[in-house]
Amino acid sequence: MNRQKKISQIIKRRLKQHRAKTAAPNPNKERYISKAERAQMQAEQAAIETTEPSEPTTPQPSENP
Repeated sequence: MNRQKKISQIIKRRLKQHRAKTAAPNPNKERYISKAERAQMQAEQAAIETTEPSEPTTPQPSENP
């Protein structure tokens, strides 16, 4: 009995692993972004913000009657 139980446990474990591997990814779960990737994205965003020219100021027309 012990050997049969062990064999069935092994088969169930392998089946569970196989199903998990072939299962479709969860669409509600976002992709994991590592700390290094977040820092890199933040640095890129900061570089973009500093290189963008600020909005040009147009002189306001004064109303002289």
